[in-house]
Amino acid sequence: MALPIPGKPVRGSKSGNHLMALFDLLGRSWAMGIIWRLNEGSCTFRALQDRCESISPTTLNRRIKELTQAFLIERTVDGYALTEQGKEIFELLEPLESWARGWATNFNSDET
Repeated sequence: MALPIPGKPVRGSKSGNHLMALFDLLGRSWAMGIIWRLNEGSCTFRALQDRCESISPTTLNRRIKELTQAFLIERTVDGYALTEQGKEIFELLEPLESWARGWATNFNSDET
């Protein structure tokens, strides 16, 4: 799957709407998990794989490449780290965690 690029067709948008391109990227398997874990601090490939617990090396490699090409993570002397834009997207999405917690209360565990 190619890197979603604003202005080019992406999942959910034939026009490549910039927000839909971002959602396409962040909606990929483990993309948000990697960003979430790198918010804890930079780390090597192996340490990031350990932080993500069940991610395969192939998936981790693919997501690192995509998130690097999208300017959200970068390679540093300490391993991989969030870029300034990566930190910013994490901060922008953080309030959704609180909202999602409240939303989750709508679901009764007996009904799922």
